Amino acid sequence: MKFTESIFKAYDVRGLVGEELTPEVAEAVGRAFADFLPGDGPVCVGYDMRPDSQELARALKSGIMRQGRKVIDIGQVATDMIYYATGSLKAAGGAQVTASHNPGKYNGIKFCGENAKAISITSGLAEIRDAVATDRYKPEGEGSLEERDVMEGWVDHALSFVDVKNWKPWHIAVDAGNGMAGAVMPHLEGKTPLVVEPLYWELDGTFPNHVANPLIDENNRDLIAKIKSEKLDFGIAFDGDGDRAFLIDERGRTVAGHIMSAMLAKHFLKLYPGSNIVYDARNSRLVEDTIDENGGKKVRSRVGHSFIKEAMRDKDAPFGGEFSGHYYFRDNWYADSGLIGALVAIQVLNDSGKKLSELVDEFDAKYARSPEVNFEVQDKDGKIAEIKKAYADAELDTLDGITVNYPDWWFNVRASNTEPLLRLNMEAKTREQLDRELAKIEKLLKG
Repeated sequence: MKFTESIFKAYDVRGLVGEELTPEVAEAVGRAFADFLPGDGPVCVGYDMRPDSQELARALKSGIMRQGRKVIDIGQVATDMIYYATGSLKAAGGAQVTASHNPGKYNGIKFCGENAKAISITSGLAEIRDAVATDRYKPEGEGSLEERDVMEGWVDHALSFVDVKNWKPWHIAVDAGNGMAGAVMPHLEGKTPLVVEPLYWELDGTFPNHVANPLIDENNRDLIAKIKSEKLDFGIAFDGDGDRAFLIDERGRTVAGHIMSAMLAKHFLKLYPGSNIVYDARNSRLVEDTIDENGGKKVRSRVGHSFIKEAMRDKDAPFGGEFSGHYYFRDNWYADSGLIGALVAIQVLNDSGKKLSELVDEFDAKYARSPEVNFEVQDKDGKIAEIKKAYADAELDTLDGITVNYPDWWFNVRASNTEPLLRLNMEAKTREQLDRELAKIEKLLKG
């Protein structure tokens, strides 16, 4: 079997279909995953809309069953549904065949353990990788297969986070990007007062209209045009596997991850006064301010879903927010969900009595922020050492990469887990200050 160990990333398996990720590899991964999970409980398996996902899922299921496990096949689903199924069905673990928002030539597998606990390179993926690399598995057994439709249960679970009885009949557009949200959204019809205009709900893993990655403004162009031309209240853009959702206001502005994190943090602190709220190291001081102003306790975490989920479990936090647009919920087995995030955001908007743009302006006015910028750097540790020396007069912390704090501005530089890149995020009180300090750090990183 041709096997490339580099397909095992920090949080999942991902590679080129037919070259790095084949049915043979997927079956081997299934065997290793089944062996890794404790006990003898069932494993939930789902897959997305990519042309090869069903074939890879079939091979993955075969590998799991070869090791004597029962497979609960939940079919073609969004990624957040694998967490729901694993938790609600009390499975030993779950695996979703997906490459999220990556182009169609890629595919991958995301994993979780019991109660949807994260499995990353530091909590199981390395062991699974090594078993595949050495072709070493436990003795084979006789597994079984059960098919389960969890769609209606999932939609009802997501709606349990909100109270739709007093919602306005918001007129919105939803861009699924030909991804899995297009299979989920029709099941909300009649369950909320929303009037929804669909955009690219047809499942097509070749992404014929645009890559399903709302973080890139170009991919939201058609949705913004529809919002403006039809004078809609707002829009929602999902990524390919449906575990992230971004709101776009009636003026065509994407509500960034740090603003959504602050909005949702405030909401959950109203529901659970004084509770812990988790946020990642590159997120905004806006989130910190919001937690302070609403009587919560700040819990800063390393970037990445496994770290966020671990911190939330440790602190019993009802909510966690990442700058990247992943939002985590205690009552969803501490897992992230694009659908739940979007629904709770609509609840916040409805409760505010404002337009979405007005609500966003309340949060957006406090800080100027750069988008995440990547720099190709071969000696990442050496460059971070340079930053420490150049900014020795600042408050420094190394929770995740290096964070440089001044009273009126700050930045974080952290290394990519998979590429020779350093990722920069910066924020300041004013745009002028941001531009000035950004130019300095960019010069250092490029040098």
